[in-house]
Amino acid sequence: MLNIYQKTIKDSVSFEGIGLHTGLNTKVKITPGASDQGIVFKRTDLKNNNFILANYKNVSSAKLCTTLQNEYGVKISTVEHLLAALYILEIDNAIIEVNNEELPIMDGSAKDFILEIEKVGTKKLSKKRKYLKILKKIQMIHGNKNISVEPDENSTFEVDFQLNYENKIIGKQRNTINFCNDDLENVINSRTFCLFEDIEKIKKLGLAKGGSLDNAIVVDEDKVLNNEGLRNEKEFVNHKIL
Repeated sequence: MLNIYQKTIKDSVSFEGIGLHTGLNTKVKITPGASDQGIVFKRTDLKNNNFILANYKNVSSAKLCTTLQNEYGVKISTVEHLLAALYILEIDNAIIEVNNEELPIMDGSAKDFILEIEKVGTKKLSKKRKYLKILKKIQMIHGNKNISVEPDENSTFEVDFQLNYENKIIGKQRNTINFCNDDLENVINSRTFCLFEDIEKIKKLGLAKGGSLDNAIVVDEDKVLNNEGLRNEKEFVNHKIL
């Protein structure tokens, strides 16, 4: 994943599905982008000030999903699965047209996005990619949660993630994935999840209006409620890595 040149998609690709939190049907069209343009969302339901750059500086909320917002207050939410798919496919530039405020959840993973984008393929652009190099360890601790970023002598990107749930099905699941060297199939296919006991709390917040067993794993005290079960042994932590 250390390509020299930037990439975009060869041709346009479209998706349609339900928004996890809004419950609204959403249409998405991804079109090729130019060098150095980045990943840009365009709210086609709005006429003015409707472009939102996918940049960490534009994250306005990370409560149960990631929301991006431009300087005019225009938002796009639940962007994390599609952005993960674009990262895995090494796509640096694209325009993402969306006809409302939330991307579709599809099956709860990045699988559908990646399968459709792979059908049209990617193309190399003339400009070189830019990379950040981590020079020293950076750590943040908040209560019983912590995250750190530190240098990797092999110049690869590796994620080591541990979940700490009291639920006996999820438990203290842990996995390490190297995005440059490992097979990413289980990460790509892993779905979002929630505890059955939290569903009412989430809905009282006005969220998860489009949630169902078709697009999320629901875990009760001692069992997974989805008829097909899990897609892989570490699906919970693999989704967090995604």
